[in-house]
This record gives sequence, C-alpha cells and structure tokens, in this order.
Amino acid sequence: MHQFATADITVLVIYLIGVVGLGMWFYRKSRSPEGYMAASRSMSGWVVGLSIFGTYVSSISFLALPGKAFSSNWNALAFSLSLPLAAWVATRWFVPYYRQGNAISAYQHLENRFGVWARSYAAICYLLTQAVRMGSVMYLLALPLHQLLGWDIPMLIMVTGGLTTLYTLVGGIEGVIWTDALQSVVLAIGAIACAILLPLSMPDGPQQMIDIAMANNKFSLGSLGPSLVQPTFWVILIYGLFINLQNFGIDQSYVQRYIAAKSDSEARKSVWFGALIYVPITIVFLWIGTALFAYYSVQPELLPETLRNPEPGGSFVAEGKGDDVFPFFIIDGLPIGISGLLVAAIFAAAMSTLSTSLNGAATLTLTDFYQRFIRPKASSRESMIVLYVGTMVWGLIGTRVAIAMIEVKSILDVWWKMASIFSGGMLGLFLLGMLSRRAGNLAAIIGVILGVLMILWMTLTQMAFWPEAWGMLASPFNNNLVIVFGTLTILLAGWLLAQIGPSDRNNTNEQQSPRGE
Repeated sequence: MHQFATADITVLVIYLIGVVGLGMWFYRKSRSPEGYMAASRSMSGWVVGLSIFGTYVSSISFLALPGKAFSSNWNALAFSLSLPLAAWVATRWFVPYYRQGNAISAYQHLENRFGVWARSYAAICYLLTQAVRMGSVMYLLALPLHQLLGWDIPMLIMVTGGLTTLYTLVGGIEGVIWTDALQSVVLAIGAIACAILLPLSMPDGPQQMIDIAMANNKFSLGSLGPSLVQPTFWVILIYGLFINLQNFGIDQSYVQRYIAAKSDSEARKSVWFGALIYVPITIVFLWIGTALFAYYSVQPELLPETLRNPEPGGSFVAEGKGDDVFPFFIIDGLPIGISGLLVAAIFAAAMSTLSTSLNGAATLTLTDFYQRFIRPKASSRESMIVLYVGTMVWGLIGTRVAIAMIEVKSILDVWWKMASIFSGGMLGLFLLGMLSRRAGNLAAIIGVILGVLMILWMTLTQMAFWPEAWGMLASPFNNNLVIVFGTLTILLAGWLLAQIGPSDRNNTNEQQSPRGE
C-alpha cells in the first residue's frame, strides 16, 4: 500500500485552499440578507446548473453508489432514470411559481395556501432531512481520509464540518453556488479518471472485467417483477420519481437556486443542466463499483484483513463493508497523484452538498421561524446574525448526526430510508394545494395526519423492537415506498375530503398556483 505522496498532498491542499478561498471571496456580496440567501438574483443558468448537479452528487453518490454496485447490481440506476420527468415538471410549473414573488422560503407558499401550520410542518421536515443528509455525507467523506491519514473518523468528521461551515458562513449562497460549480467539475474529472483506470488495471485487461461482471449479473437493474416487498426496478423508479419531484418542487436547497438565477429562462436552464449531467455520472459511479468487484474478485489478497470475509465459500468482502472498498482502492490502487485527485473529488462531492444544506437550513431558520414567529421586522443586521448563528448550529447538528452513523452498514440504504421518513409526505401537501381547488385547511390537516400515520406504520412496524406476535400488523412493503405511500395518502385523503365536504379554502393573499389556477 503506497502512502499519500507529495503529489497527492499537493493536489489535495491546493484544492482545499482554492475552495475555501473561493467561498470567502464572496463575503462582500453576502453581507445583506438578500445577498446571503438569494445572491441578489443575479446568477447565470450554467453556474446554477452545475451547483444543482453538485448538490445531487454528494459523497452519498460518490462512495455509496459504487458500494451499492459492488455489493449488488445496477438497481440504483432506476432512481436516476426518473430525473428527466421530474426536471420537466419543475421547468413547466415549479420554477415560474417560485420566481413570481419575492419570497425566498419555499414554504411561505404553503402558508398562503393552508396556513402557518403547513409552512412550519414542511420546514421542520426539510430541516430533519438535511440533518440526516449532512451526517451521511460527512461520514462517507471520513472513510477514505481515515484510511489515508489514520485519524479517528470522529475527528475527520469534525474537521470537514468545520471547514465547510466556515466558507458557507462567510460566502453565502453566491459563494456556495460558485464553489459547487468548481467542485462539480473536479468530482466529474475524478470519477471519469477512476472509471477509465480500473478496467485497465485488471490482470488480463478490460475484457476480464466485463466477463466477470456478466457472469455475476452485476449489470442487472434488479427484478422487473410486480413485487412491492423487494427493491425491484419499479420500486426504485417510483421512489426516485417521488424523491426527485420533492427535490425540484419543494426542497429549499433547489428553490433558492431558482430564485438566485437572473431570469426565468436561466432558472429553467439550470434545472435541465443539472439533471441531465447527473444521469451519465450515475452510470460512471455504478461502473466503478462493478469494476471494483471484478478487480478484487480475482485478487482478493489485495484487500486488507479488515475488509475480507473470514468465512470460506462466501463473498470475498465482509458483510456491510461494501462502502469501504472504493475508499481503500483510492488510496491503495491508484497511481500517485491520481489518489490526490480522487480524494479532492470526494471532498468536492461532500462539501458541495454540505454547504448547500447549511445555507438552506440557515435561511429557513431566519425566514420560517425567527422572522415568522419572533421578530417579523428584524433589521438587516439582526437577520445576518441569525443567518450566521443558524449556519453554525446546523453545522454542529450535521456533525453530530455523522458521528452517530459510524455503525451503519450501507449508507445509501439508510439515506434513502431516512429521506423517505423525514420528508413526512410534504410533497403530498404541496400537490394537494396545487391540484385541488376545493381543498382547504381542514382537509389538509386531516390528510397530513393520515399521511404521518401511514409513514409511522410503514416505518415502526419493520423495526427490530416490533413484537413478533404482532407480525400480522406489520407493513409488508419495501421501505423505499414510505414516501410514495405517505405522499399519496395526504393527496388522496385531502382531495376526497374536499369533494365530500364544504370547501373551507381561504383565498386571502393566496398566490397563483403552479398550474395557473
């Protein structure tokens, strides 16, 4: 195993200095709340699009997707295949909807439609989701650095969280968008370089990698059967559609980017730009995982004892260690200099997502809680203090969640599951307001209550503490369907109640719906 050479260290240090410096460069433009949260609505579509792409990738994709392909197959590609449809919906309805007013919070629109409870519910769901996302990203970043530097994973998590919080705190959303754009280029170059080098590193050449992958069915997209219990191709596809509609439609991180664009056309361009780049990059990541499987299956002795399966006759990698294989290869299997580039790319993927989540969480802390409930007429200086404090507090929360994830076996599975749960079916609430003219406050409240009960049933009854004697009451459905069932329960229950009862919809100060109704 080669040690991190001077060339590797140089690449990594230059990258970190460049990213932090670029983020801090925009300090002068982010000293007002409008500049900090919306970049004064002046950004070009291609920059915003690269930022959206960087937000999508994160270290969850960079490390967990190869880990998933290594351990199983290309089933995760179904998630990405739903992106074009979600992008079309976003450019057709969501982008013009959010850009028609001066609101920066994505959830102020829900208050206009259903009341303050709806805004607070959605904002809390978003904040919980981002806490889990930040934790997953920081933990995955710490894996290769742990193998590289020998530092404790909790220490690495704290260093990463501190660096990202620093440049997000200083640079605001414009600094976040520009650094995301830079990091998107770095991570794409790093992933493509690794995807090319891995097959060339096979003892008998690239064809050997293809032969091994085909023999082990590694290119499979999963079962095409009708089961709702297993993570079939259709289950992951419908899960991806709902998650991506939620991302493009009501996720504060994306809505802020629409608002930061300098025109409606540039905002629409950014959505297509970010979404369409992500699909081929997903294939690159899955290719890497498949190539790693072939690479180590013919030479398992290259793996350290901590990753090997001690049981004969089974997989050559210990159970739950799939996410660790790619980080090990980056440090041990790549040429000097390329290792530094790949570690920089992982930093790029992680810090892009972290900075986005931090800025979005701080923005909601100010707009949806402080200004809404405590000081509606807070001064510019007071608002900036709240934004700074909010950024630091959410950085600490994300760091703490990351430390709690150290014992997790598959980060991608956990992230998908937690994203479904903490999203709380808020997409259903938004769609109810968008699609039903009659649905009012009471129908929405009952719909949300039923949706949350559905989510709790599907989640809690599949956990270890659920009594075996109550097995007949447990949810039989795959966990990836939590967001699907939760969303549909809110939408359909709210719509039905609105049809059979008198409409209590309050049109006061309500903005035009995304359908223009």
